[in-house]
Amino acid sequence: MKPWAIAISAFCVTVLAGCQEEVQIAKPAAVDLTPEAAGHYCQMTVLEHTGPKAQIHLTGNPNPFWFTQVRDAVAFTLSPEEPKNIAAIYVNDMGKAESWDQPGADNWIDADTAWFVTGSSMTGGMGAPEAIPFGNADAATAFAADNGGSVVRFKEIPESYVFGSVEMSAMEPLPVSGQGEARQ
Repeated sequence: MKPWAIAISAFCVTVLAGCQEEVQIAKPAAVDLTPEAAGHYCQMTVLEHTGPKAQIHLTGNPNPFWFTQVRDAVAFTLSPEEPKNIAAIYVNDMGKAESWDQPGADNWIDADTAWFVTGSSMTGGMGAPEAIPFGNADAATAFAADNGGSVVRFKEIPESYVFGSVEMSAMEPLPVSGQGEARQ
């Protein structure tokens, strides 16, 4: 083989070796919320609950897991029992929501770019403290000023906030069977 051919071959091998980066698979797009969406943990219709929602997409699964509140989606990512092949996490941008009762069916933002308010006076769709997402820091800061809480990024949401006990003292206990009618 001629010296120039060896040099070109060596150059091509070097260039190709440098191009062998990890292949990035396209992030799946957010899916619009429909009446058929059921919460991953509770299996209740997601639209029946107030406050922000979340959807988690796993690699190899064409359908997202739905969450009736964002706090549950954060718990999913932290729980050692749940799959870790997460391709995308989307949350409602509450800065673009019609209201707390109508957080939106198509105003999804990437959880990694969102700003969250934790520790506010607002509770999520299942009655637990919520991690409330916003598309920008100013909207999150304004919400926290009105409702209390701290502004954090997704990875900064404390595990203790997500897995901590929920104060239920504001809720009246239901009567035990045989001691009166259950409240609706």
